[in-house]
Amino acid sequence: MRSNKLVSMVAAAPPVIGVLALQGDVEEHLVSLAKCDVTARPVRRPEELDELDGIVLPGGESTTMSKLLDNFGLLEPLRAKIKGGFPAYGSCAGMILLADNVLDGREDQHQLGGLDVTVRRNAFGRQVDSFETDLDLAGEKVHAVFIRAPWVEAVSGDVEVLATVPVTAEAGDAAGRIVAVRQGNVLATAFHPELTGDERVHRLFVDMVRGSTGSEDK
Repeated sequence: MRSNKLVSMVAAAPPVIGVLALQGDVEEHLVSLAKCDVTARPVRRPEELDELDGIVLPGGESTTMSKLLDNFGLLEPLRAKIKGGFPAYGSCAGMILLADNVLDGREDQHQLGGLDVTVRRNAFGRQVDSFETDLDLAGEKVHAVFIRAPWVEAVSGDVEVLATVPVTAEAGDAAGRIVAVRQGNVLATAFHPELTGDERVHRLFVDMVRGSTGSEDK
């Protein structure tokens, strides 16, 4: 039988959060997570998923990432874990991978799913190019950087909208578009918080992971 001291030490262990390390802004997410008092590590193999309490899907190129997920044998096990309640956060391309439905995607692109939303791939890239603005995210002002980013065109009633682009002349076609959502243990942003040095989005995800620990088997 474990001593109370040992049980306390185990309970106090920080969450282990992986960053999908096949392509994209891997190092930036690892740095942001490290500032949030968790153990952050890159993930490239299916067996590494069982060591995690949550995962971050970084920005990059969604079609390439989806093919690499399949090639590295990660697609099906990660899809199953997310369906089972495993916490996941996706930024930009990660949002596209987590969406159940994608507009302007390629026929051979794979989806992990987890968010009952429809996103438009490369919406910012085609229509308003790279773009920066301040957002109201869950009651806090956050500076957001969008780089050929998607936006959310439709959400189900189970999805919480966390942020939209302010309606200003500078926003153009992006004005009012949904750019941050949450459904259960899945979080997604169209922008790149890992590029601004502001860890509040990562801290929100870490809080989600801490809240889920023990309710979902690794």
